Amino acid sequence: MSALPVITAVDGSDDSLRALEWALDDARRRGAPLRVVHVRQYAAWVPPAVPVVAPPAPADDPVLAQVREHLAGRTDLPDTEYVALDGAPGATLPELGSAAQLLVLGSRGRGGFASLLLGSNGMAAARDAECPVVVVPRPGRQVEDAPPSGPGPRVVVGLNVDGPDDATLDFAFAEAALREARLQVVAAYPWPIHSWVAPGELLPPAIEQDAIESETRTLAEGFLAPHRERHPGVRAEPYVPPGDAAGHIVAASKDADLVVVGRHRRRLLAPARMLGSVTHAVLLHAASPVAVVPPAPAEE
Repeated sequence: MSALPVITAVDGSDDSLRALEWALDDARRRGAPLRVVHVRQYAAWVPPAVPVVAPPAPADDPVLAQVREHLAGRTDLPDTEYVALDGAPGATLPELGSAAQLLVLGSRGRGGFASLLLGSNGMAAARDAECPVVVVPRPGRQVEDAPPSGPGPRVVVGLNVDGPDDATLDFAFAEAALREARLQVVAAYPWPIHSWVAPGELLPPAIEQDAIESETRTLAEGFLAPHRERHPGVRAEPYVPPGDAAGHIVAASKDADLVVVGRHRRRLLAPARMLGSVTHAVLLHAASPVAVVPPAPAEE
């Protein structure tokens, strides 16, 4: 049985070509085939007076022809196939995840408003696809207050010690191993913590900050232990800062190879798939490519 492919969606935009290059590199590292997909959106109905023009055949698809030209002459390509599909990209792209190791998209396509930080198709795929989805941002995103980081390749993963997700950690460790990269584990804890006793009146925290930081670090180390055993070559470094998790993950994205975050599990009272506020903020603002990892099927 052949390996599932890495799938990348193209639409002729510079964003999708950046995603293509990222997907090519990751497919080579995984030893996986690459599938380049163009979802062609055509109106389902037109007025009778307007002649209907059939969409081009896959072999004549101008967007896929542009990709072939872009890759012409390269000798280091994985097994690559080109697929043209007709449909609504926001619905079709997430469906591709059921037959992929990974789905890779640019942060913006040709449609929509150029001022948006993330297109609706990327948001839909990150929220609904059954496989991890990588969104490759446009270059030039500015990130402030990046934590100190040593030289060499680095993968960043967000860890919520109150609800850790093994699927997210599995993916992050595997990507770090593929890239021979350090893994920076951001395990932020809320601080300051205040107790309300009356309107406008706050009590100081009953627990010292050092104790909360120490407990967070201890929990993080415990969750990382089984993954370190499976990936002994990956150096995982917990980073335990106080405050907003999304802000710290975005700051850590500066010069990172990849940021990995999880998607919310479904809940009884909220059965729809959700990205979560931290994941949403990281997708919008991170300077590096962002991988959104769905929970394991049994957990959903």
